[in-house]
Amino acid sequence: MNYLEALSRRYSVKKFNPEMRIPQDVLLNILESGKLAASSQGLQPYRILVVESSGMKEKLIPAFYNPSQISTCSHLIVLVSKKNVEEGYLDGYFKHISEVREHPVENLDLFRKSITKHFNTQEHDDILNWAEKQSYIVLANLMYAAAIEKIDTCPMEGFRQDLIEEILNIDSENEKVTVTLALGYRSEEDEFQHMKKVRKPNDKLFKFI
Repeated sequence: MNYLEALSRRYSVKKFNPEMRIPQDVLLNILESGKLAASSQGLQPYRILVVESSGMKEKLIPAFYNPSQISTCSHLIVLVSKKNVEEGYLDGYFKHISEVREHPVENLDLFRKSITKHFNTQEHDDILNWAEKQSYIVLANLMYAAAIEKIDTCPMEGFRQDLIEEILNIDSENEKVTVTLALGYRSEEDEFQHMKKVRKPNDKLFKFI
């Protein structure tokens, strides 16, 4: 299956087969695609939580306005965005670059000063907005990789943020649940899989300049 076939097959699943679980190696491949997502300055201002236990998924059901996906999916991914890029986070970031690329951390001073100057000019809401956009790039990578692996997905924003953050013990002062992604295998009972995909025609969508 090539990538266009995989994306054409993909749709937002309304009900998964609860008896089918994603193999661990396939799941790790999908997560790796999220890890490799493009990220502004390489900062990755987010965390990726993977909910796999039945007990935790059960606890999360009341937080979703349409709970059918949560109650039947194999795994639920929760993307959590940072609300600020603090000095401690930058310390860890540049230390990691130094170790991976085997460069003295001092050689990165100009890069760090540039990043620090930029964030010092940003309002709190601007930083969160930026971080959430970065999280959606991760979401796209995860969905694409899942489609290639023939794993079904449903991205979801219809949830009670406060309740998810309480259940998952997320520090809401510093982080925000941005979006979630249910993964699994479509149920034969999900009639949406038989509907034709509706998208804008090329002449309405693309403009070559």
